[in-house]
Amino acid sequence: MNRPKGRITRQLVGLSVLLVLAATVRPSVAADIGPSRGSLVIVGGAMKDPAIVRRFLQLAGGADQPIVVIPTAGEDDQYDQSWSGLQQFRDAGATHLTVVHTRDHAVADTEAFVRPIREARGVFFPGGRHWRIADAYLNTRTHRELRALLDRGGVIGGSSAGATIQGSFMVRGDTKGNEIMVGDHTEGLGFLKGVTIDQHLLKRNRQFDLVPVITTRPELLGIGIDEDTAIVVTGDEFEVIGRSYVVIYDNQRQIPPDGRFYFLAPGDHYNLKTRAATRPTEVMRPIDRVKEGKWIK
Repeated sequence: MNRPKGRITRQLVGLSVLLVLAATVRPSVAADIGPSRGSLVIVGGAMKDPAIVRRFLQLAGGADQPIVVIPTAGEDDQYDQSWSGLQQFRDAGATHLTVVHTRDHAVADTEAFVRPIREARGVFFPGGRHWRIADAYLNTRTHRELRALLDRGGVIGGSSAGATIQGSFMVRGDTKGNEIMVGDHTEGLGFLKGVTIDQHLLKRNRQFDLVPVITTRPELLGIGIDEDTAIVVTGDEFEVIGRSYVVIYDNQRQIPPDGRFYFLAPGDHYNLKTRAATRPTEVMRPIDRVKEGKWIK
């Protein structure tokens, strides 16, 4: 029996949609530290490497997907759709960008404000001062919608202040200045639990600044990220991408013995749950490297 061509076409279209969804939706995984679904792209600042933006858009499902940019960490009171900070996303091919911003905690708790986030596949927080993000969005409907974005398989990214806000404990969050490591704002959005994140690490000679924080708060895992470098988190694991290094501060598992921190390079992977680093090859890097808990000489 011959089937009508229209019916066959509809069935093929429906099958194609299902295949696309199956290819883009990551199944839920048990995660203690990171998100069970969705991804995080956490950048150490000065995001000049276009590969980082492209990776963020890829995780959102493509450059044509709806992306929300939240520049609230910045100094300006108003931001609109002509904000210059959108250009690096446009340069990477993004075509559906929306700026969302408020300094009013009550506004951030309204249905009208969160509507673009509810429709987005990705949200990005540029740099500035992360206490401004906390003041505006912590424990609001916006905060809940950001978690919902991850739950439906989306991606949340951030650079500099937008990196630190993603941990559960914020360093450099004091309103009096960013040289105060533990100040009047310490609660982050908590997309990474039990983690504190520092940024601009080597460029601003900050590699020792997390040591006293982790010493007094040994339950925390410290992650320092240099400029133009990012970690891409899925579940309880991350990959290092970009052009410089990520530094791990771990008072529960000091490597090497009596050490305070160690370095990960682009291409390296790290398990946030087991606190173990792995590398894809045995090729030496410019600095000593860690593999499976031991120094490579």
